[in-house]
Amino acid sequence: MRILSAALLLSAVLAPAAMAQETPTFPQRLPSSGGEVIIPSQGGRYAHDVIGYAPARRAGDSLYVSGAIVHRAEGEGTDVAAFEAQVRRTLASLNRTLEAAGATMDDVALINSFHVWEGPDFTGSRNEQVEVISRVWREFSDGPRPAWSAVGTSGLLGARGIVEIQLIAHSPAPGD
Repeated sequence: MRILSAALLLSAVLAPAAMAQETPTFPQRLPSSGGEVIIPSQGGRYAHDVIGYAPARRAGDSLYVSGAIVHRAEGEGTDVAAFEAQVRRTLASLNRTLEAAGATMDDVALINSFHVWEGPDFTGSRNEQVEVISRVWREFSDGPRPAWSAVGTSGLLGARGIVEIQLIAHSPAPGD
């Protein structure tokens, strides 16, 4: 009976601790050479642990944010209005990653974007893609405009990708 009572007591104490470990809090910061890896969410944890890339990595005062793909979700349109909503969704995701690192869109120094100019998921023009990204960007940033390179490509990772947007920001570690 004592063993059973001890086992029940031990399980009552350990179960909440085990459950707390199953629900991690975010953002998470992992030390790395010259800085840290920033994991903003459970999806970012999956990217880091399973796929093998950091959602964001700080090295010195630079913050490198992995690309996020503007994509057409199932049932979404291929016109400019649908693309604008897709860009807004993607920039909101990038903004959350920046915020997890203690940065904002105003800290972004460089945008690299990779465009599928001609594909089944967007029926507008190259100029319309760039104009929409620029317009939606201003919803997230009032600061100085970052440098920007836009490169054409024949395809992106994942289904229905239209543009991948990668960021580099000036962002000293918190407390520096």
